Amino acid sequence: MSGRLESIFADVLQVPSDSINDATSPDNMPKWDSVADVLLTLAIEEAFGVSFGTKEIVAMQSVGLVKKFLAAKGIADV
Repeated sequence: MSGRLESIFADVLQVPSDSINDATSPDNMPKWDSVADVLLTLAIEEAFGVSFGTKEIVAMQSVGLVKKFLAAKGIADV
């Protein structure tokens, strides 16, 4: 079952939500380019009511890492 975060990735990247997992990254998802990276960041910040710094954004290179950054901000239900 896909969570909210996977749904956001699927919507922004325009792929089926079941193709998104913790290992999904720009290395294995061709649609995750620099433009998608900006759109993903904005969508995640809006959906979860958080704000990321530049270092965090640069480091968020997989769905699993995004989950860790959200958890660090107190967001567990992703």
